[in-house]
Amino acid sequence: MAKNIKVIELFAGVGGFHLGLTQASNAYQVVWSNQWEPSTKSQPASEVYRLRFPDTAHSNNDIAAVIEDDFQSIPDHDLLVGGFPCQDYSVASTLNRSGGIAGKKGVLWWSIYNILNKKGEQKPKYLFLENVDRLLKSPAKQRGRDFAIMLASLSDLGYAVEWRIINAAEYGFPQRRRRIFIVAYHETSAIYKQMLQADTQDWLLSEGVIAEAFPASTEHSNFREFELEGDLESITQEFNKNKSIAESPFENGGLMINRKVCTLKTIPDYQGNYSKLEDILIPEEEVPSNYFINEDDLDKWNYLKGSKSEERTNKASGFTYHYSEGSMVFPDALDRPSRTIITGEGGAAASRFKHVVTCKSGKLRRLMPMELERLNMFPDNHTKEATDVKRAFFMGNALVVGVIEKIGKELIKRIS
Repeated sequence: MAKNIKVIELFAGVGGFHLGLTQASNAYQVVWSNQWEPSTKSQPASEVYRLRFPDTAHSNNDIAAVIEDDFQSIPDHDLLVGGFPCQDYSVASTLNRSGGIAGKKGVLWWSIYNILNKKGEQKPKYLFLENVDRLLKSPAKQRGRDFAIMLASLSDLGYAVEWRIINAAEYGFPQRRRRIFIVAYHETSAIYKQMLQADTQDWLLSEGVIAEAFPASTEHSNFREFELEGDLESITQEFNKNKSIAESPFENGGLMINRKVCTLKTIPDYQGNYSKLEDILIPEEEVPSNYFINEDDLDKWNYLKGSKSEERTNKASGFTYHYSEGSMVFPDALDRPSRTIITGEGGAAASRFKHVVTCKSGKLRRLMPMELERLNMFPDNHTKEATDVKRAFFMGNALVVGVIEKIGKELIKRIS
């Protein structure tokens, strides 16, 4: 049995990583967490986190300020986890005197980097991170640069990295949610040494931690290798610049060790059962009346969900342009996994992106907060203390807990 693994959870939201890991193994002990929502006085996600996990030391302050002014409050740990917001990761300049780097102010990737850097010899052996899949392609003018900066900075800190974009629904979970999952291993860990000796494609498709959790195959013709050259500032300026094909060099799966990147396009290889939207619905008679759609509003819903090809005028500039978009399935299909939850899911107003289902009576209704929690595999009423609109917002920002649990189970097997 693995020893206790001390975990800190950054950008914790309402605790998706905490739930997934502790469901995977009681060896994971979340000893500290941070959740802070900028530009707002209320901190409802942090309040929910405190209520659900009262035994975890919790910080509700700007993580950059904590690192700068109260770093000793961040305990030493074995595993750092977090779903950090996707932003521009550009490096402003090299810090001449310290030899470190100055990331763009407020960019939260550099908070992770700075914790690892300042921990020195006490830095964690393992990282487990989540982000939106566009991370591999940003920014538009230098496709893949932001991810290259992340990989190079982790390599310079002594980590090897593996990643995979996973659509939860393709592995049986109830929501079509595509996210990139990143697992890193310090050079002092046994997994790093295993990775160093392994055949690259075998690691990515069958032997690695992610591959064990989420089996995959590939078309071998798309395998690519390249080096991340230069310091972080030069990568910022030059990576994938002036390429004739404006595509990211990073495929949806890959690994990096000693700044050498190996990447390939993976295809899910899943043979189990699949969950459907109808599986998570509560009985119609338990749904409050304000979740049902009035017939008077149905035309508005149909317009927003339908296809469009029309002229529109910008109110501020007076500029007229042609706008077009395709139709969406309306109401949502019950016999498939749900569409991705977004942060604007809450509230009664008609919307193109909110989920609407047909009840047995034929009535149409929106999804309730508890059903949104189920789509992300949170316990029922995990966020019940917040308003319905906030609860929907939380789930639009959250991850699918079951994905974290499966990777957590494979990771703990490797930790000695």
